[in-house]
Amino acid sequence: MLAGLVGLIALQILRRHAPGAGPFLDAATAGWTKLPGFLINIVFATLFLGTAIPSLRTVWRLSGPQLAYGQIVAWGQYAVGLGITLAILVKVFGIPPMFGALIPVGFEGGHGTAAGLAQVFADKGWPEGADLALASATIGVVAGVSIGMALVNWAARRNYSKGAADELKETATRGDGIVPKSERKRAGLLTFSIDSVETLSVHVGVVALAILIGYGLKLGLAGLERLWLTNPDRAILGSFPLFPLAMVGGVIVQKFFDRFDRKEILDHDIMQRLQGLSLDFLIVAALATLKIEVIVSNLAPFLILMLAGIAWNVFCVVFIARRMLPDFWFERSVAEFGQSTGVTATGLLLLRVADPDLETTAVDAFGYKQLLHEPFMGGGLWTSTVVPLLYIYSDNPWPIWWITIGAIAVWLFVRFVIFRKAWAPGAGAAASP
Repeated sequence: MLAGLVGLIALQILRRHAPGAGPFLDAATAGWTKLPGFLINIVFATLFLGTAIPSLRTVWRLSGPQLAYGQIVAWGQYAVGLGITLAILVKVFGIPPMFGALIPVGFEGGHGTAAGLAQVFADKGWPEGADLALASATIGVVAGVSIGMALVNWAARRNYSKGAADELKETATRGDGIVPKSERKRAGLLTFSIDSVETLSVHVGVVALAILIGYGLKLGLAGLERLWLTNPDRAILGSFPLFPLAMVGGVIVQKFFDRFDRKEILDHDIMQRLQGLSLDFLIVAALATLKIEVIVSNLAPFLILMLAGIAWNVFCVVFIARRMLPDFWFERSVAEFGQSTGVTATGLLLLRVADPDLETTAVDAFGYKQLLHEPFMGGGLWTSTVVPLLYIYSDNPWPIWWITIGAIAVWLFVRFVIFRKAWAPGAGAAASP
């Protein structure tokens, strides 16, 4: 993110103060705006590749309360963003209803999702949405780390978090991000002999296959929609982005390997390196090409929405979490806070500070929950659908807001009815005051 901001500032200065630099900069940065839309497919395709996918029953049983809480945090971002936008911002500032999706696209989705939806925003006549979504993601990451650490301090002072106080003292001496040489881990395993085939090439090929399957799904869904849709203006799947379907393709490929690969030739660590590499370059390219003037022209409604989004996420941690999560409510919720304001890595970072030795159930619940959460929220199917829906129903988008309220009600029912036996107030380190 810092590299992207440096690139943004450098390009702005050169364009304004270096006469004749325009053509050179245009040639040097040609393709940067298209790079995020391509790389996000790799990020999502690699999510589940290289790791055995457990049965839905197992995931549901182990992560049910965590999933319900994560879904309420995510759906709440839609409810808050759309509610404020439709009730106030549209009337006062004359902005389109799609503005209300900036919180979940930027916060829950992150830079990758914001960049991946750029073409969707453009197709729906609001290209400025991509720049605002990227700015939202940047604010989300900064808030996730800074406010997240403030929440960890708060929990440590009130003894809500086991191990947080000791870890805060240790992390004060670490800050350069470089792993000590004695603690460094290997980036991945060579699952093939180097004189046979390059392991990295095989993994890249598997990722490409997952994306190809996703592209086939996209063409098939768009074709089916054209068969039954009488009004082309109501089309959703035609402008549906590829990256959520690339994730589905990755799941299909991994299920195939789970069934037929007895030698475990896919390595999840290599997939994570490919994912991290793609995400880093995606963020740099997306931020460096950000249009500052778009943010400035929408500054007032944008800031209102960002403050509302941050307030909702903090409210979920300090109020909702202890009433929904069965044990270790702070450790579980601070991980969700990090993810729902930026990226999964932020959530894991905050969790490691709150639970340095991973002694709680939070890390397992959080990990399993991702398998059912990611396909729909945070860049998943619903995130990719809501922007076209807001465009199609721009004359009366309130039913979409009611869908978000209904989803919150459903997940409250799931938590307190279906998983009522898991509820044990005051369990473990989660004891409420």
